[in-house]
Amino acid sequence: MKRPLIDPTIPADRAWNTWSDRPAEMVFLPLGVRISPVLYATSTRKATTIQARDCRLGRHAIDGSLIEIETSHAGTRLSLSYAKPADPFVVTGRWEGLELGEWGLRFWVTICLSADGGETVTYKPEERATLVKVGQRFVALVAEDEPVQVTAHEDVSALASDFEANGYFHLASRGTAAPTIALRFNLEMMRAGRFAAAVADDADLAVAKARGALAAASSQQPEKQSAERAAPARALEAVRDVMAWNTVWDPVNRRPYTAVSRIWNLGEFAVWYNDQTYHALMAGLFDRELARVNLAAAMASATPQGNFACIVTSNDAWVDRSQTPNGAFVLWLLYLRTGERSLLETCYEPLARNQRWWRAHRDPTGAGLVSCGTSDVGEALYKGTAFGARNETGMDNSATHDEAEYDPTTRTLSTFDVGLNSSLALDAEMLSLIAAELGRREEAEEFDRLAGETQRRISEELWDDSRGLFANRQRNGGFVRSVGPTSFYPLACGAASPDQADRLLKHLADPATFGGRFVMPNASRDDPAYRDNVYWRGRIWPNVNWFVWQGLRRYGFDRQAAELAQKSLALFEASWREQRIAAENYNAETGSATDQLDADRFYGWSAMLPLIATGELMDFSPWRGWSVTNAGSDVVFGPVDSPLGQIRLAVRQGSLRLTRGPDVIFETHRQGMFSEMTFGPASFSCRVPAGTVEATLAFPQIPGSAIVAAKLGTKDLSADPASSHLALTLPPSAGPEPLAVWFRPQQAPHRIHASG
Repeated sequence: MKRPLIDPTIPADRAWNTWSDRPAEMVFLPLGVRISPVLYATSTRKATTIQARDCRLGRHAIDGSLIEIETSHAGTRLSLSYAKPADPFVVTGRWEGLELGEWGLRFWVTICLSADGGETVTYKPEERATLVKVGQRFVALVAEDEPVQVTAHEDVSALASDFEANGYFHLASRGTAAPTIALRFNLEMMRAGRFAAAVADDADLAVAKARGALAAASSQQPEKQSAERAAPARALEAVRDVMAWNTVWDPVNRRPYTAVSRIWNLGEFAVWYNDQTYHALMAGLFDRELARVNLAAAMASATPQGNFACIVTSNDAWVDRSQTPNGAFVLWLLYLRTGERSLLETCYEPLARNQRWWRAHRDPTGAGLVSCGTSDVGEALYKGTAFGARNETGMDNSATHDEAEYDPTTRTLSTFDVGLNSSLALDAEMLSLIAAELGRREEAEEFDRLAGETQRRISEELWDDSRGLFANRQRNGGFVRSVGPTSFYPLACGAASPDQADRLLKHLADPATFGGRFVMPNASRDDPAYRDNVYWRGRIWPNVNWFVWQGLRRYGFDRQAAELAQKSLALFEASWREQRIAAENYNAETGSATDQLDADRFYGWSAMLPLIATGELMDFSPWRGWSVTNAGSDVVFGPVDSPLGQIRLAVRQGSLRLTRGPDVIFETHRQGMFSEMTFGPASFSCRVPAGTVEATLAFPQIPGSAIVAAKLGTKDLSADPASSHLALTLPPSAGPEPLAVWFRPQQAPHRIHASG
């Protein structure tokens, strides 16, 4: 029987990518064919297949079209990079020795070709080509320089063992046919080198394509990154790189997904429910298919009881507990960005069951507010313990749990958690929007009612008026002493009254509690737990900053939101720009990402810090819809996904442009935030920001003669008769005003309506 393909459904443009847990290894996923660099240092007699913790992970396009990595071994530092031309079945690679820790003759770079099915790989000396056939398909690997020698091995680990046992003078492992063929080079003779691989249905064609790609790559100069780019552009690239590097292949469930980290060893796969939804959100900026598979991984953790498991790995499944219900919020944000109705249809049912599960299983007294718990199901680690119950907030050792007692009868903690209940209210609100979009009117009303009731109870019962903030509270008593940034979560769910929201801002700015240079600490700075600086006791967590930023934007606290965005990006970039560290959490006193050894250094949700900065330029939210901001400063941003498909945003000399491919879709000189943007086949609408002077707003793909009507607030607008395309003059305005433009439907190429 022929071996099945690993994943024949993966899009062709992503088929060659870093799917392996070895970050320098390039895998053609449909066939399971691997290009594996192996390094050997004679000085230590050690070989390495290159592990993530030994690397500086550089730029990484989602589709693998650009990949850069640096690694050090035994004092020698070298770079590796991959690129893909227009043909998605072809990949080129390059190495370069940057700093030598020993004589280059004694440091070996070896490029291996193998297939997961154990198919025989053959080296053809007369062609200087390495070939493997999987099914009817051939993969060819060629190198720019002739290898010093070619050796044959059972697998890559056997090659490493051969180096360590026999050194580089050994000749007995020479061969031209084996499951793994190794092309050996050294840094004395080949300080830098190139190679290429190609897939085809004919051996000669595969070799020819690889040689052609190698010749083309050899004549090109390496792409250099601009030293100074605007903050939103840097932030977008950081989100992309973290998501791309952490996207791997799950061999147990046979699926691609974005893992929490390449570095953590939690088994052959690990899915935390909320992390997976965050990864879907961030992947959705670039690739809606990757967003879909990450959502699918999150939804796969749904249990027969109704909840999403807190975590599922190849070793354990915490089905007795869940995580804060944030999935519906993420799903709605993705829908606003992509317009993919199928996402709603696929995810709505498990999300709705999860919302109902929380209310049925975590409200033992019928109070209308929920507590953390651990149900009597499954066999998970920490089941039936206070620590297991605390896992449901994700903030396991937070000081806000210190006064909570575990009740084995109700299997819940004794406190109402303000962050958990705020997430539950927001989840219900988003489920109402989703249900309405799907035409499920009764359920929309049900979830709208639940959202409103929970918002009211948070406002009335979890507000500590003496301190002027929201706090956790004993079910049968008073407020707990310790507070964290979850005290601001009622802003995100809309539970805070205007007075409560204003009072919260004082704590946000107070350097004695949550203000300061580095924000936001996950224990107030005046709490003894803050000095612990261990995990959720005092350190800064990116996902928390993102939720607080969402709440500030919802309430119109745009200045405070912008300040939080700036500080969040500065915190992230302090360890990212030079060290390429994307930390799980950060020191709130120094901003350090490395002062605690238990903080992962390339964690998925770390990218939520730069994600905030991208939202200051372009965002999608339930309250403002699609918004773009012209702050007047030059920036080039994108490509990113949108209702129009892949677009770019650029601001030059005060003019903002949205482009799709070569076409300018939207252009304006008015500065400020344009919100609630909707592009239709024969209409456009948005809220136009205030302005003290006249400004233009134009649609270069729409002829001026196509206009039917345009209205800004109560004022009628007419197209500029001197312009060949549809251009409007926006008069000065004291405040934001709704704009609606109608025009005759256009045929290609003059169309701007949303794709999908």
